[in-house]
Parts: sequence; structure tokens; C-alpha cells
Amino acid sequence: MFRLDPKQAVLDHVATQRAAAVGPTVLSAAAERIAQLPAEPSYSGKVVVGIAQTIEALLLATLGIAIYGSYVADGTPLFYVPLILGAAGLANVLFNAARTHRITAYRSLVDQCARVLGAWSAVFLLIMVGIFLFKAQDQVSRVWLVSWYASGALLLVIFRVSLRALVMQWTGEGKLRRRTVIVGGGKDAEALISALKSGANSDIGLIGLFDDRNDDRSPESVASLPKLGRVSDLIEFARRTRVDLVIVSMPLSAEKRVLEMLKQLWVLPVDIRLSAHMSALRFTSKAYSYVGNVPVFDMADRPISDWNLVFKWVFDKVVALTALILLSPVMLAVAIAIKLESKGPIIFKQKRHGFNNELIEVYKFRSMYTDRMDANAAKLVTKGDPRVTKVGRIIRKTSLDELPQFINVLEGRLSVVGPRPHALQAKADNRLYYDAVEGYFARHKVKPGITGWAQINGWRGETDTVDKIMQRVQFDLHYIENWSILLDIYIVFMTPIRLLNSENAY
Repeated sequence: MFRLDPKQAVLDHVATQRAAAVGPTVLSAAAERIAQLPAEPSYSGKVVVGIAQTIEALLLATLGIAIYGSYVADGTPLFYVPLILGAAGLANVLFNAARTHRITAYRSLVDQCARVLGAWSAVFLLIMVGIFLFKAQDQVSRVWLVSWYASGALLLVIFRVSLRALVMQWTGEGKLRRRTVIVGGGKDAEALISALKSGANSDIGLIGLFDDRNDDRSPESVASLPKLGRVSDLIEFARRTRVDLVIVSMPLSAEKRVLEMLKQLWVLPVDIRLSAHMSALRFTSKAYSYVGNVPVFDMADRPISDWNLVFKWVFDKVVALTALILLSPVMLAVAIAIKLESKGPIIFKQKRHGFNNELIEVYKFRSMYTDRMDANAAKLVTKGDPRVTKVGRIIRKTSLDELPQFINVLEGRLSVVGPRPHALQAKADNRLYYDAVEGYFARHKVKPGITGWAQINGWRGETDTVDKIMQRVQFDLHYIENWSILLDIYIVFMTPIRLLNSENAY
């Protein structure tokens, strides 16, 4: 996969980032209409396939055990149960070898069922060969074996027919289509669009195209697909409506144009692919991935997607719910202390930038006097700041003021681990963060978190200098590039230890 140097990219794209931060780009009328339309919720194909595999294997194993329990009363469980589980696992392997666990395969009927039944028959052929070679004929009931094969074949057909109906329904509703935009125009884009429509029409939902050229090489419509603006407009467009995939239709020889485009788009949480369908150069098949039948090069991936997104969602909910239960006495004590010391609300709500630069509302325990609160954080909190209450100093020093953010996690606005969300007007050396650090918004390619890689590495608390916020952003980008669920677990366990070093938190 292409790796763009963040430092180089940010230096080359100051203007775009500042424009995105200061205010929304004015989109074309066509882009505005599309952005205002509700986007259908999407389902990850990999997750659908994984769930289908699991359900199918469980159904086959359950059926085998049920027939054993109802017929083979005097059988040996220690023999039958491993045999059943092993056969169900082998069936799953062969189903995958026969390429039947793919979204495209699920849409077929006769071909899918024929391949599944062939693989299921192969499983039982292997079982019978094994029984013969190990002379285990007396230990296996032939009635059980035939019954499981026949009823399993019927079950597989019913399951696959039902699965096909469901996948076809989701396909018709657009839930399995990746919302896709094309970067580039002219004849190359026209050939690409034609190839996508013929080979991946069910999996790709083409929205429009973006091109920086304004001459005859870039008409307002290509293959009935409207031109929605320049490449820089795509950044705002992708923040106004869901975009899953960007396919760049540029020749490999246009290296400078491709790099300039990537330097603009690398901040977005989308998959970026460079089309190779019109290139005269030919590489081995392993060098490509494919969108339908179109060969592409992987230039950038969304940091967390498919099953990783599921794992992180489960991790967030479990940790947040556990934390709220275990820390509820502490939160109650903090709430009482805040109420007793000063008038005003217990919870302080603040607008911050969230995933994909959207505005979210973050909860904190109020740590300032009500009449001195700074909702936009235009002025950094400093040591001995008179705006902070006595209780506020304690809870800010210990990060207890952050505990209500576990509610944000349950609401889906935050993750437990991720780049910390900053206030809109937060400054370093009297410069707004996005002015101080070009490429700042690349840290929003994932959901912000309560704690993060920067925080456990000492970059917590006051950011009064540009160097401090630059270091924090670099640690955030490192986390995004190297994310794993194990890294999240490590950060969660290290956070309480690192909180002991609170010299920068006021």
C-alpha cells in the first residue's frame, strides 16, 4: 500500500486544511443536492460473509449433534462430537475453496448451490475414506451418516436460498454498495466508469466525479456521471455525505498529478485506489487488487474498517459500560463536590471536532466557575488559573473531569481510545491548532477517544507551544497508522499509570 509521508503532505496542503477548518467549502449545486440526500446505511461485505460462514457451520454442527442425540443412543460422544465439529470445519474450508463465501457468489442460485453441494459431498467422501482406512466401520452409524448428509444437503440449500434473498434485498436497497467517486475525467474516466458498471455494478454505487481541469478534456458529465467539482471540493463533500471509496482515473505516468491529489485526500477516512485499467504496463496479478473486474493499486485504506470496526465497537461498549458501573461511586462523589462548591450545572458540554471533522458534543464534569466558563477554550487553562474551582483543580489534575465521556462512548460519539478531541478554538502560542499544525485534521480519520497514544507518552495537559501540539498530533497519526485492538488494550491499562505524572495538567 502507498504510504504518504505526513510531514511532506501537510507542508504541501496548508490552504486546503485551513479552508476546511475555517468554514465549509461552497459546493457546486449538483454536489450540494447529493450531499443533502440521506445515505443508505452500509453493511461490510467481509462482515456479512463472516457471519454467514459462522451461522452455516453452527447449523451443520447442530444438525449432526441433534441426529446423533436422537438416533445413536449408545454411541460414544468422545468420538462423534469431534467428528461432527471437524466435518463442519472442513466443510467451511471447502466452501471457501469453492469460492461460495463471497457476496458475488451469494447472488447466484444454481451455481452457488451446485458448488456447496459438491463441497458437502466431498466432506462425506473424505469421512468415509477415513473410516475405511482406520477400520472404524463398527464405531460409526451408517444411518446417522446418511441422515446427516441428506438433511445437511437440504439445510444448505434452504440456507443458501434464504441468504441469496437477503443479499439481493440488501443489494437493491444499496446496503452492500460502496459509495464511490471518481477523480479524473475525459476518456480515461469514461472507460473506467464503463468497466465498473459492467463488472461491479452491484457492489459499487457511483456518485460523481471530481476533476481539477476546466477544459474540453473534462466535460460536465462523463458516461452520465456528473462532475461535482474540483479535487479540493471532494474533502468537504466527503464530510457532508458518506464516501466509501475514491478511484483515481489518472495514468501512472502522471506522477505529479497523482501525488498532488493524494496530498489533498490523505486526511479523509476513505479507501483510495489508483485505477490500472488503462495502463500499458502490466504487473503480476499479486500487484493488484480488484474492484469488480477493474485492476487497481491500493493507495490508502480507511484506518479501521470491516471486522476491526466491529471489534473496536464491542471493545468501546464493554469498557465504557464497565467503567461507568465501577466508577459510579466516584462520579457521584465528584458531582456532589461540584454542586456543593459552586452554583451551576454539574456537567459541562462542549463542541469539539469528531470523526471526519464533524462537530460533536463532549461531556465533562464542570471544573470552572459558571460565570467564567470558556465554552470554546479560546484561552488555555494555566497553572493557578482563577477560573478553575478548588474541586476543578483536583479533578483536572486526576482526569476525573473526563469520566462523563464514557457516556459519549455509549452514544457513539467517542471511542475509549483515540486522538483526544480538542475544543474548536484551542490555541498553542496564540495560534489555532489547525493553523499551528498543517494536516491537523488527519487525526480525525478515526473517532476521537477519552485517552490515547499521545496521552500515555507524556503529551497530556497544557499545549502552550506549537511544538507540544505538533508532537501530540504526530503521536495521534502514529496511533492511526498502527492501530490494533491489542494497542487499544495496552493504552487502557497504561492510562491509570501515566495519570500519576500530571505535572502538565492544570
